[in-house]
Amino acid sequence: MENEQEYQRYCAVLKEMQVPEAFGYEFLYELFRYAIDGVKDMRGANPAMAQLGVNPILLTQYLVNEHSLYLASHPEKIKEDFAKDEDYVSLIASLAVDKYFTNEHLAYRMGTLTSRFNPSMSTIDLFLNFILGMLSRYKQGDPKTTLIVDILNKGFQMAKCVSTLLESGFETEAFSTWRTLHENECILQVIVKYGQPVIEKYLRHIRYGIAFRGGIPTKEETDEVFIEIKEGMKSIGLKSKDMKRYIEYGWLLGVPDVMKIEGFKFNFRDGVERVAGLGSYSKVYEMSSEIAHSSPLLIYSRKNYFFSVGLLNLYESFFRLEKIFASLYMATVSDEEKKRYQTMRGLYFGELSFCYKFEKNRLASLAKAKPKKKELTENSEGEQE
Repeated sequence: MENEQEYQRYCAVLKEMQVPEAFGYEFLYELFRYAIDGVKDMRGANPAMAQLGVNPILLTQYLVNEHSLYLASHPEKIKEDFAKDEDYVSLIASLAVDKYFTNEHLAYRMGTLTSRFNPSMSTIDLFLNFILGMLSRYKQGDPKTTLIVDILNKGFQMAKCVSTLLESGFETEAFSTWRTLHENECILQVIVKYGQPVIEKYLRHIRYGIAFRGGIPTKEETDEVFIEIKEGMKSIGLKSKDMKRYIEYGWLLGVPDVMKIEGFKFNFRDGVERVAGLGSYSKVYEMSSEIAHSSPLLIYSRKNYFFSVGLLNLYESFFRLEKIFASLYMATVSDEEKKRYQTMRGLYFGELSFCYKFEKNRLASLAKAKPKKKELTENSEGEQE
């Protein structure tokens, strides 16, 4: 080994990246050196490339993952075979270098209206990262005992997804994703408010959904479930054509006197959303649904309008989810961890509220600046704003 210290540092990087030693650290180091030599050759042949730096960690990620794919697709070979194959080394290095420069330096970038460094984004990202980290410590995946944690975790993951899309310039995609986040938070609100009777119904209807999609192992069990479904539908006067709606929303029958609620129906907007007390979002949810279904509203949307709408609704959903999380978290952790969260919240919740008010005022100014008929779409010259 020509440079033992450099090799050891590279091995430390691979370990930090959790690259399996079975991939062959010495081979990956030689592969990296070969790729760097290739980069030097490219810079010499193309002056424009000389201006582009190389992030060794990212380049290594490309090399490792290319090598991983070939190892997986050729299980009969051992890593030493690859190391002796000069054509293989050249192929992997070329693929990795091409992908690195194309994807990291020359990639098509959407026109973004914000960045992850903007306090309106970085503050909510900080909260989301902290909360998702805390939730990862809770038991998950057993609906009978972890339903609320599971729904909370998925809700915060969806919030993180919306944030990432906004930061990447995908405003309408972020807003359509918020639609799923809103459905998640409404379900959670109902379950938290009405407790065990609703949880039991919800779990039962999960099983109904599995049966409806053919996921129960035996025909006998499936038939038993469908008998139960039909009896439940008959008891409330639903017809066969209503089966899917009953399976998806019949769990709301766990809410006391739910069918006496004015305008109640077995759907999301007149059912889950209304029972959750979030019916004021009905129009916003409808607009998000139009975006999700690729209507003209999606094709001819104004970036700045949907950025503001997406961000504000992300904030409002987050505020509601965080309240539920805080209640759960404070009831289940040590006094030291409670203080840690309270300190973090004390430092950043004020900034989060300030950012929300700032963005709300910005949307109000935007709405005043345009006639209503052009509020959501491009202007008459076709220039997006």
